[in-house]
Amino acid sequence: MKAGLTQLYFSLLALKALPVPLKVTPILLINSDEEIGSRESTNAIKRLAKIANRAYVLEPPLGLEGKLKTARKGLGRFTLTVTGKAAHAGLDPEKGINAIVELSHQVQKLYAMNDFERGITVNVGMIEGGISPNVVAPESKAVIDVRVLNEADGIFITNRIKGLRPFLPNVALSIEGRIGRPPMERTKRNQELWQLAEKQGRKLGLSLEQATAGGGSDANTTSIYTATLDGLGTPGDGAHAPHEYIFENKLIERTTLLTLLLLSEPLNSMS
Repeated sequence: MKAGLTQLYFSLLALKALPVPLKVTPILLINSDEEIGSRESTNAIKRLAKIANRAYVLEPPLGLEGKLKTARKGLGRFTLTVTGKAAHAGLDPEKGINAIVELSHQVQKLYAMNDFERGITVNVGMIEGGISPNVVAPESKAVIDVRVLNEADGIFITNRIKGLRPFLPNVALSIEGRIGRPPMERTKRNQELWQLAEKQGRKLGLSLEQATAGGGSDANTTSIYTATLDGLGTPGDGAHAPHEYIFENKLIERTTLLTLLLLSEPLNSMS
């Protein structure tokens, strides 16, 4: 994102220096909470996206080739809580109902919901349970990450998760959560914006490609309301890793691409 901010700064300097009128006024929104779900900035993002002709998101592009992101998976987070019954593991184990054992069955049901060809992923990323080694566990919990390619699959997998039923008798399941970030889909207007970028890229000698990202960004939100193109930052590798880097020689060309996009005519498609 630092590269994206650098691009933005120099792109605006170029626009100021060029004797060319802007057909669409750039409005900047820089937020610091995107990595934790944009919890505080989402309302501002929605408000601006509703009145915007288009949205450019300066997240890094995908892969070493620098593919632009024209689709992103939607993200959901669910918490499954299992309530059993405590008992002494040595004296009265038969009087207890082990919530951890129940959870082990539910985890297998959840993993069976994965459909990689369809783009649906269900990952149990955190589990906890029990109160002591010598007590039959009265409670256990799992936190589940869900990703989908389209809204229909989001509804489908939400219903499947919330439709889980106990395996053991006299066990209670509580399931909370939802698809919090809807998918960014390849809508007509998003594809129109991609085609504009592809055209402008050819002027710079760039053979741009489009791709789908498995993670979410604020583009998931803006895409609901306006044409959106993501991944306009600088190509590199090692996202979130100690060795994260960009290709310095790509910084200027991607800044130029952004400038050309900001100079472009308004989009007509609002579908």
